[in-house]
Amino acid sequence: MQRNLDTFAIPVDIRPNTIVQEDDGATVHWSDGHRSRYDMEFLTHYTNHNVRRDEDYVVKMRHLWGSEAATNPPTISYESVMKTDSGVASLTNTLMKWGFILVENTPYDDPDKTRQLLERIAFIRHTHYGGFYDFVPDLAMADTAYTNVALPAHTDTTYFTDPAGLQSFHLLSHQPAPGAGSGETASGGKSLLVDGFFAAHILAKRHPEYYHILSKVPIRWHASGNPGITITPEILFPVLEHRPNRTRPRGLFRIRWNNADRGVVSFINHKYSPAQWYEAARAWNDILKSEDVECWIQLEPGKVLIFDNWRVLHGRSAFSGVRRICGGYINRDDFISRWRNTNFPRQHVLNMVVG
Repeated sequence: MQRNLDTFAIPVDIRPNTIVQEDDGATVHWSDGHRSRYDMEFLTHYTNHNVRRDEDYVVKMRHLWGSEAATNPPTISYESVMKTDSGVASLTNTLMKWGFILVENTPYDDPDKTRQLLERIAFIRHTHYGGFYDFVPDLAMADTAYTNVALPAHTDTTYFTDPAGLQSFHLLSHQPAPGAGSGETASGGKSLLVDGFFAAHILAKRHPEYYHILSKVPIRWHASGNPGITITPEILFPVLEHRPNRTRPRGLFRIRWNNADRGVVSFINHKYSPAQWYEAARAWNDILKSEDVECWIQLEPGKVLIFDNWRVLHGRSAFSGVRRICGGYINRDDFISRWRNTNFPRQHVLNMVVG
């Protein structure tokens, strides 16, 4: 589907000599002697759409949720995803609608089964943590994820220009620590999910000025804990990122929030002071921690959590014992490609992306 004509070789003064209109399209006879044929579907689409065709559709299909999502979270079976493309279609469409899904009855005796599940969506993204991860809280990497402390709601990889699109966790086991006494147990580690778009809607309604500040002030994000690693985006990004020429929550397409990975708020290059940003960020943080927004789900072996890292913030409660977790990141564009091509006819997909 690549263009195979050098459009800049066309004479700049070319003009149509005649246009023959028919019921199913039109034929143009050009001044340099060549002829072009355009069917009616092409003409109708490209004379009526100046934005990506799926943008409004994606916004309309979103289901915003809060703490109530824990009572009946979206689920799908492992077998359905692994054996049918319709299962992949359902999984990706649910992720577009809800921002997260639980894949039930996933084998947990072999983490490679989880890897194969994720690769039904797209290839696993490699970062400085590696590719598909399988770890216990041993601080093998200099990151709080490799500890047993509580983690507040955040998005991952804020320090990449292009943060990970999807993220997954599969709790393979949770056992008492080696050498633990007979009375010691393995407990805690409940997973926290927050619909960032729902939280942003709340912020915009209660404090529109704070919403504006978090949408406009560029922030430094970084990963610098491991020797030899200092990753930071090519440019500074705000907490709330919008589609071009959109400023309201309906135009919100990405949330970038991890207070642990946030750098210093600058005093220069924008109209708001650090004090104003912190005031807005405090209100945002209060919403993220409110009971009606926090969704707590207990992960179990055999139940894989997959979520949209551009939308859903995640965290966990503190835990005792040793938890073995596997999972991985998937690029956003590859996930969206899989969603389109499993949920829509080919021509519809081309109309979405070419125009």
